[in-house]
Amino acid sequence: MQSKSSFFTTVCFLSLFILFSDKAFAQQYNPIPVAMPSLQIASDARGGGMGDIGAASMPDVYSQYWNAAKYPFISGSTGFSISYTPWLSKLVNDIDLVYLTGFWKFGNENLNAISTSLRYFSLGDVDVFDQNTDYVMAVSPHEFAFDVAYSRKLSETFSGAVTLRYIRADYSTGSDDVTPGNAFSADISGYNETYLNLGQSEALLGFGFNISNIGTKISYDGGNTSMFLPANLRVGTSLGLPVDDKNSFSFSVDVNKLLVPTPQLPAEGESEEERTKRVQKYADTSPVAGIFNSFGDAPGGFKEEMQEVIWSLGVEYSYDNRFSLRTGYYHESEYKGNRRYMAFGAGFKMNAFQIDAAYLVSTAQSNPLDQTLRLSLGFDIDGIKQLLR
Repeated sequence: MQSKSSFFTTVCFLSLFILFSDKAFAQQYNPIPVAMPSLQIASDARGGGMGDIGAASMPDVYSQYWNAAKYPFISGSTGFSISYTPWLSKLVNDIDLVYLTGFWKFGNENLNAISTSLRYFSLGDVDVFDQNTDYVMAVSPHEFAFDVAYSRKLSETFSGAVTLRYIRADYSTGSDDVTPGNAFSADISGYNETYLNLGQSEALLGFGFNISNIGTKISYDGGNTSMFLPANLRVGTSLGLPVDDKNSFSFSVDVNKLLVPTPQLPAEGESEEERTKRVQKYADTSPVAGIFNSFGDAPGGFKEEMQEVIWSLGVEYSYDNRFSLRTGYYHESEYKGNRRYMAFGAGFKMNAFQIDAAYLVSTAQSNPLDQTLRLSLGFDIDGIKQLLR
């Protein structure tokens, strides 16, 4: 079996998603394994340019991934976007993420919104050969997710949303041991924005949360074994501060925690029977029980629970609500994956469309997105209609 994109790289990505170091292992390295790791990849260049932030940043067409409850507060009634993110771009050129999203506001005073997204993560083309090294066929392993959300403004300052998602992963390489996996999940999110006076300026304060990927497990071997989806709690706040009529800044903070049980580390002198029971107990945990257990099951106690919290900081400068510069920092504990990186971004917006770009620079270990340029293009249907008049 051979691959144009290095099949070994693909297998490593599917099994862990995180590249790790020997030093971290020696210090109780204990990341949380999840299925469908592509669901954790930031979908657009605006949020990616601020260090993967979006729970409470200013509402935009890309809000579906971060917090669908922001849509009732967005300017405009209809829009859609497309985003492209290459993966492991320094090693291969056929592993990437394509993300499509759109929204429509309706009802009295546009208090309601329907939004949807489609996520397709391609793992490249794989050529399959038999035991005699004769070519058999070509396959294209991939991950796919489609979701629809309904959001509504419940008061002048607060809105809520519910998202339903269908998930499919197909890593088939011609073997009967690997079968496509299917799963369903839901998100529950909320967003609040209020204005407050800071000196002579009227600032916009936002708060948001998104509990995502609450759902079934997924199996890649016909149901013999199953894995947890990356259920996640995201909480964030932002402060939009105008400097004058043309210039403004926004400062954002996001905090994330996986709502997945932590694997229990082997005890010293553990027997094979004890190991089997430990592994089986983890495998038998239901998704709902896993969510509640995730707040207090880390073998290292409270200290390790805090290591499972991921945080990011972001800043965005905007000129005349048309040109933007962004930067941010993403931090994950060295014992839980050690993804730490700086992000930089820029955006340009007109009445009918906006284009955003982001660039990531890893500050710790190797990162699949290190030195990768991602792009997003959004369209405002109302603006397009005005151009056509």
